[in-house]
Amino acid sequence: MPIAIKMPALSPTMEEGTLAKWLVKVGDKVSSGDIMAEIETDKATMEFEAVDEGTIVSIDVAEGSEGVKVGTVIATLAGEDEDASAPAPKAVAPAAAPVPVPAPKAEPAPAAVSTPAPAAASASKGDRVIATPLAKRIAADKGIDLKGVAGSGPNGRIIRADVEGAKPAAAAPVSTVAPAVASAAAPARAPAAVPDFGIPYEAQKLNNVRKTIARRLTEAKQTIPHIYLTVDIRLDALLKLRGDLNKALEAQGVKLSVNDLIIKALAKALMQVPKCNVSFAGDELRSFKRADISVAVAAPSGLITPIIVDAGSKSVSAIATEMKALANKAREGKLQPHEYQGGTASLSNLGMFGIKNFDAVINPPQAMIMAVGAGEQRPYVIDGALGIATVMSATGSFDHRAIDGADGAELMQAFKNLIENPLGLVA
Repeated sequence: MPIAIKMPALSPTMEEGTLAKWLVKVGDKVSSGDIMAEIETDKATMEFEAVDEGTIVSIDVAEGSEGVKVGTVIATLAGEDEDASAPAPKAVAPAAAPVPVPAPKAEPAPAAVSTPAPAAASASKGDRVIATPLAKRIAADKGIDLKGVAGSGPNGRIIRADVEGAKPAAAAPVSTVAPAVASAAAPARAPAAVPDFGIPYEAQKLNNVRKTIARRLTEAKQTIPHIYLTVDIRLDALLKLRGDLNKALEAQGVKLSVNDLIIKALAKALMQVPKCNVSFAGDELRSFKRADISVAVAAPSGLITPIIVDAGSKSVSAIATEMKALANKAREGKLQPHEYQGGTASLSNLGMFGIKNFDAVINPPQAMIMAVGAGEQRPYVIDGALGIATVMSATGSFDHRAIDGADGAELMQAFKNLIENPLGLVA
């Protein structure tokens, strides 16, 4: 019996995804563990592995399709003892029955029925055009009437290639059927309502990661009462310790960054001030027993926060090694859900860009995030006398529902002390 391959839930919060790319085609044999497709979730692009062995007999969702619900059949697999050619007609057969029902077409737009109907018979059911969301958007952009386009996808579905290859003549009936096309594409093209004031621009469609960032950060600013606390921290002792440690670790091929030591300092500060290692959860306050630090990484698809689990108990060399591997995976879009979901607090460092000071947005359901600026030489009072020191500014953003200002100030003080007296990080 053919095996239905369904859209998987690649993360606990995933409800739908984008089938970014197929790595197999009809007729290919696959074994358990083979990579079949790349699926874009709300956080990253992940590889989808085959579970069963057999031959691909149909691909039911074209690559580039968006909004594919979890559980939707995306392909069909025939087992080793089955006839790989048999299931193929079955996949097309269901589409054949509804086609001979052209009667409803006479109601809405007779003008549109007269010419496009024969070409689109396999891709239409009554007034409804069967097409991928991507194909609909491209058609709307080009002014192409999908009722005049023949679909080459599964069950006659219109896919991107069909629309991109459509002749200009297909756009002729647009004036008579524009309301139907517009209503189908309206939700995805809502941003087009924003006036451009005649300024030339290039529209770039949001990927799932960027959509999630926009949604979550908007919710954070609308629902979380942020309070911001800033301290200036002298870095000279930390920089000296880093240099000494890197000399000692050179033989092991480990090189510490300032950020690695800051991760350790934030984790230890949270353990010293547990009132800030919390999360607001409606009618309860959750106090965490370890400090898992989410570290902001700029990836091509958007910001993502891989997690250093239990950073307070790990050595700085272990943190450096783990952070390097996670950052590389983040930039390649290869992070697994358990590597970026969770965390008890976040760290965002823009010092490498020369940013002196900034306020970061809390990453819910966490209750705090530390924003770190660049270390720079500034006038500084040292032992009662004015001198020059390497100083950075750090700003903690706190969820005031869960963390009082005094508790946040205590955390900032502990963080400052650990960095200015860094031997405590390796003790």
